[in-house]
Amino acid sequence: MTGEPKIVRPYGDTTGDGMVQLSFTLPVGKDGRADGAALQLARKMGLEPATVVHSKAMGPDFTFFVVYGRVSHLVDLSQVEVVEREFPVLTAKEVNLAIRSRLRRKLVVVGATVGTDAHTVGLDAILNVKGFAGEKGLEYYREVRVVNMGSQVTADELVARAKAEHADALLTSQVVTQKDAHLHHTREVSEAVVATWPDASHRPLVIVGGPRFDTVTPKDLGVDRIFGRGTTPAEVASYLVHALLPTAKVPA
Repeated sequence: MTGEPKIVRPYGDTTGDGMVQLSFTLPVGKDGRADGAALQLARKMGLEPATVVHSKAMGPDFTFFVVYGRVSHLVDLSQVEVVEREFPVLTAKEVNLAIRSRLRRKLVVVGATVGTDAHTVGLDAILNVKGFAGEKGLEYYREVRVVNMGSQVTADELVARAKAEHADALLTSQVVTQKDAHLHHTREVSEAVVATWPDASHRPLVIVGGPRFDTVTPKDLGVDRIFGRGTTPAEVASYLVHALLPTAKVPA
């Protein structure tokens, strides 16, 4: 955008006032110390002045807070790095044509949520025919065969099923992030894949998706691709074509 500033500050009530809002929980009962403890933490984080605008007991020993205050920090937009998608988003027709003409069989995707994660919303958004954001999931694609194993599947179970199905790609969705469970379970999957397919040239793609993978790279987790929040089925399908069928011909 022409004339966009390079240095910006947070916006609360008026432009550039530096006001931000954050929430957190402290292991303190909701008594006379609670708000004071929250304010002390907020000030140490650089909020000055800070105000507790909401506090609520979370059982007898914890309190949840929402704090509002001013920060002095600036954001340099010229230092923000944006990872651009390296492949075009294709239509379902283009994806099907690429698979049919190049692979000459159905492309097989096996998906699950791994470990203790019982959330299937993200998984179903990509795999289920109902899809997400107005786009139909991979089950809708005629040239894609989807095996949806559901929730709370172990890494070994997922990999064993993928091997039995001769999968081209494993797709895991991880929503639960407490104590970095999403990272732990993803590494379990990548380790099981390496153990099952020692030859890297014969391994299926390992794809992971979830809302809290923004602090790591695929290399950190031993996977081929990480998709974040808001990812659509068309993006995943297009990536499969890009990664598995690099010489596929699709309509211009």
